[in-house]
Amino acid sequence: MDTFLAILTIFTHPELLVLVGIGTFAGIYIGAIPGLSVTMAVSILISFTFSWDVYPAISLMVGIYMGGVYGGSRTAILLNIPGAPSAIATAMDGYPMALRGEAGQAIGVTTVMSFFGGLIGILVLALAAPFVSEFALMFQPRDYMLLAVLGILLVGSLSSGSLVKGIFAGAFGLAIGAVGRDPLTFTKRFTFDLQIMEGGISFIAVMIGMFGVSEALLQLQNVDKKAVRQKIDKIVPSFGTIKKFLPLSLQTSTIGVIIGALPGTGGDIAALMAYDHAKRVTKNPDVPFGEGAMEGLVAPETANNAAVGGAFVPMMTLGIPGDAVTAIMIGALFIHGLNPGPMLMIDQPDMFWFIVGALFTANIFMLIFGLTGIKVFTKIVEMPRAIIIPLSLLLSIVGAYAVNNSISDVYWMLAFGVFGYFMRHYGYPLGPVILGVILSRLLDDNWRRAIISEREDLGRFFEGILTSPLSLVLFTAVILIFVSQTPLWTALKSQLFKKAAS
Repeated sequence: MDTFLAILTIFTHPELLVLVGIGTFAGIYIGAIPGLSVTMAVSILISFTFSWDVYPAISLMVGIYMGGVYGGSRTAILLNIPGAPSAIATAMDGYPMALRGEAGQAIGVTTVMSFFGGLIGILVLALAAPFVSEFALMFQPRDYMLLAVLGILLVGSLSSGSLVKGIFAGAFGLAIGAVGRDPLTFTKRFTFDLQIMEGGISFIAVMIGMFGVSEALLQLQNVDKKAVRQKIDKIVPSFGTIKKFLPLSLQTSTIGVIIGALPGTGGDIAALMAYDHAKRVTKNPDVPFGEGAMEGLVAPETANNAAVGGAFVPMMTLGIPGDAVTAIMIGALFIHGLNPGPMLMIDQPDMFWFIVGALFTANIFMLIFGLTGIKVFTKIVEMPRAIIIPLSLLLSIVGAYAVNNSISDVYWMLAFGVFGYFMRHYGYPLGPVILGVILSRLLDDNWRRAIISEREDLGRFFEGILTSPLSLVLFTAVILIFVSQTPLWTALKSQLFKKAAS
């Protein structure tokens, strides 16, 4: 009974309900603006709320977190500019739908599926937090490294054309992520003795440039083309549509929860892995992936919102943040005299269940706010290109500058925008570049930790992989996925099908 009352605390205190609603609404629009990250918003909130009571402070932060993860899909669909890294995969099929005049339907599907994914993540947090946190603790540095390698092999799914071009793009992303000072030895890498490169290249600048600026440059060729009128009569997806994609959304929500619960990963990796999973399990999509497939919206949006609940699992049960936002929230709880971890569940279980209730409430608000205002949002796509192209460039410049208040990031963003334009012109995919940048640090850091822990002995390293069940499963998955993307496997599969048919 006490648990039930703790969950309903939000509803019995109107001021807390209002704060969750305000946070969710603000989070959606913060998430929709490239460069204005949820992490930034929550970190700023700490300085404003440290004198508040703990319940109002957490209510506002939870609302911004939940709304912000969803909000990135808006500009991804309408302008092909992901508002957040977790919306990169959404842009791949959402923007083609907007070009066909189906932006309203795309936003409606992402909203409902984001709500569903968020709900799954919250249920896992409430029912299976200790089990999931124990599973996350099983991951050794070598397992994180294998997970990063597994992610890099997604280039086959993110490359709609040549696999070779996809591999080149992914390798280029890894190289970008390695620019700067080595985090362990502090030696210079790929800096060419230029001071501007010693601090590394902002991932946000690369993302905005590659997607936003390159799209604006591409649209300059069609500046006189009439804008596509959007169909906004079918915003809320039908029950049949939801039922059709329910099995896929359950699978990708599971991916989101597990990836979200792994410290140092987050919704961006979960969304890309879910997108890859959708491409593998969907045999005959109504529309090909990359051209506006509905599965390409369902998978990443359920995964990145399920990852929110997943990220709270290690935070609440072990005191280990699942991502950057929960790391900031741990600091906020410490400021308010709380100690996230195993003792929180024993000493102050009401706080755990209050956060579960706040997440559930924010998820409901996300559904309500997400399904309203779509008509206004879709007007953006219907604007003349002579207006929308400068607007996209302005948003891109503001977003790149806002991350570090650095004009250097704007220069990088413009440079990668021009480079991204030529990549698209010559048929090179942009998704693998961003994926490579995201996974570069995860791969680099955990390879170092893994090899150092084995005293720089490769034999012991591979022995550890073969003797650990979890490492062995991940290693086997890496091998199978790699083999499945080679021409040899395609030829072998066609031969097997021929024999089966005969």
